[in-house]
Amino acid sequence: MIKTEEIPVERIEEFWDLHLQYLINDGIIEDEEDIAYFSGEEYRNIIKAHMIRETDKHHMVYFVEDNQRIGAAQYNTYQSEDGKCFILDFWVFPAYRGNGTGHQCFEALEAYTKADGAVYYELNSQKENSIRFWKSLGFQENGKDEYGMPLFVKKKKSC
Repeated sequence: MIKTEEIPVERIEEFWDLHLQYLINDGIIEDEEDIAYFSGEEYRNIIKAHMIRETDKHHMVYFVEDNQRIGAAQYNTYQSEDGKCFILDFWVFPAYRGNGTGHQCFEALEAYTKADGAVYYELNSQKENSIRFWKSLGFQENGKDEYGMPLFVKKKKSC
């Protein structure tokens, strides 16, 4: 069974190293300007500030199975609005891909975020294999964000 482990703001440095590797290795960022931004203080300080604010906090989590970290995600749940859980990043570490683990990790994330007030999910994605993955979980196209990147939404199932 996959569990969700919250990463406290005091331990985010270990997350940043994994995050940058993920962004580069999965081809999400490719140019030096993007690498500099995502490894720089400006981006990281914005995220940290959102992790410690009172409302609509930013979360970083690991997915854990049999005491092994198998993936990670970062998201915001907007309780002050309509309960949207916006997923900034979601990935399964390469050694654990290809056997349904991503689906199980998302199920764990859904269960975990429900307690935080998540009503539905939204994310942006432009890589073909990622879009296939999200659509296999029930996400549907939902326009574009302010940068022109496609948005996807999944309305939460009724219990």
